[in-house]
Amino acid sequence: MDNMLKEQIKSFILKGIDEKPVVAVSDPFWQSLRSTGTELWLDTGDMEEAEKNWSAEMTALTTNNTLVNKEIQKGIYDKFIAEAREIVRHLPLKEQIVEIAFILNARHGLRLARKFGGMVSVELHTDTAHNIDATISYALRYFEICPDQFIVKVPYTASGLLGARKLREKGVKINFTLEFSARQNVMVAAITKPNYLNVFLGRIGAYIFDNKLGDGSGAGERAVLATQKMVTELTKNNPVPTKLIAASLRGYMQLNDLAGVDVFTMPTKVAAEGKATLDGTFSSRLNEIYPVGINSGSESFYPEKLWEVTDKELALAKSLDENLPGDGNELIDRVHQAGCGDMFPYLSDNDLKNISDDGKIPRHDRWAQRIKSGELAVDTLLNLAGLASFTTDQSQLDSRIKRIITA
Repeated sequence: MDNMLKEQIKSFILKGIDEKPVVAVSDPFWQSLRSTGTELWLDTGDMEEAEKNWSAEMTALTTNNTLVNKEIQKGIYDKFIAEAREIVRHLPLKEQIVEIAFILNARHGLRLARKFGGMVSVELHTDTAHNIDATISYALRYFEICPDQFIVKVPYTASGLLGARKLREKGVKINFTLEFSARQNVMVAAITKPNYLNVFLGRIGAYIFDNKLGDGSGAGERAVLATQKMVTELTKNNPVPTKLIAASLRGYMQLNDLAGVDVFTMPTKVAAEGKATLDGTFSSRLNEIYPVGINSGSESFYPEKLWEVTDKELALAKSLDENLPGDGNELIDRVHQAGCGDMFPYLSDNDLKNISDDGKIPRHDRWAQRIKSGELAVDTLLNLAGLASFTTDQSQLDSRIKRIITA
């Protein structure tokens, strides 16, 4: 795409935004939680719901393919989509769709930024997940639109690690996303050095519970707190130390149980229920080691890989940082050569289809033997399932765009 068209699209995104800024009021409940050292972000793209829960102690909102798709499916951007099509109509249809999806993400993110005055995490199209050049190109365009408030979310893939590293070297703020374990985040912290990284703790407990491996209690919390210790230590001397996001809180008790973690992303329901139910007395829980609810005899799925990091994995992360691979395939090969292949397993197209068919929470019985053999691991499965579920939601958004621009 030539620079003239990019500038035309940027002007279109910026034109006519007239959001009335929210007057944020301080709240003693959120003050108390903030005093433990935790930044407070709302996990929503719904502007009305965000406004009901926003306080002066909150600093950001985060969106993703699923949350943006919910807003687009309301029909509030249908006219805007048709107008966008006039700008990109000379591109091939697939490129029109991807470009308009970018325009929608940037526009909605910019509206959130203008209304709430905080940072906004914006998501890349899932088509870019394994493409370093596309990751860099679209992330730079987000950055140019709103450099002070946009944080670009890049998903945990081999290409994502390398693309995000290059973006950090260019000064782009990065929220590295879709991680499920301390060891994955050691890789992210070492290679990418992002502003933020994540543990998607809710799906960890759901994997254990839904697959009848235990009640899942404490598993996500333990992965978060172990990751916090590792990331703090590994990045404390970086020019910009990396912060951990506990993403996305599933229940209001996690406000208490994880107090002191760098950042919470809270769905509006969790934020509202927490404020209505808890007494507002918080203290740091960073030194807690929560017991994990796993059935006796079910330990063969190696849950400890979610919160433990081996010397071999630490050495691998260090070596990849010091001698950066040329592309994603080289990174994966070097992971296998280091004896850590379950972090980036070689999978067939049929394997990937099964992961997608499983939904957000993989079916353990389908993968149990390969987990037991060390070929893959729960954090890897959850990452791949998460990317597949975002791809499904992105496809729904793309379908609406296609329907409007081809009508």
